[in-house]
Amino acid sequence: MNIQEHINIWIESAEHDLATAEDLFIAGRLDWCLFLGHLVLEKHLKAIYVLDNNNKFPPRTHNLLKLAEHTKLELTPEQKIFLDEVNEFNLEVRYPAFRNEFYKRCTLDFTKKYFIQIKEFSLWLRYQIE
Repeated sequence: MNIQEHINIWIESAEHDLATAEDLFIAGRLDWCLFLGHLVLEKHLKAIYVLDNNNKFPPRTHNLLKLAEHTKLELTPEQKIFLDEVNEFNLEVRYPAFRNEFYKRCTLDFTKKYFIQIKEFSLWLRYQIE
C-alpha cells in the first residue's frame, strides 16, 4: 500500500472512533468516551508516524508520548503533559484494578474538559498531516 493509503487507514479509523466517543459522551458512558478519545489521538499520531517515517508501520505501543517522539512534531511542554495525562485513560479503562477508580473520576465536568481538549488536539494533529 502506498503512504497515502496507509495514512488514510489511520485517519479514517480515528474519525470513526471520535464519532463513537461523541455517542458515548452523550450516552453518559464517560469512562469509555475518554478511552476512545485516547485511541483517536493514538491513531492520528500513528498516521503522522507513517508520514514522517517513509511509510513504516508504527510501533505497537499505546503510549502517546512515545509515538510523538518518533515523529517530527515539535510539541510544547503543555502538549507533552496533556498526552501524558491522556495516556492514563488507556490503562485505567483496560485493567480492572484501575477501572472502578477511573470510573469515579469520570464526572461530567472532568470528562467534558478532557474530551474538548482531545478533540482540539486531534484537529491540530490532522492539520499536521495535511
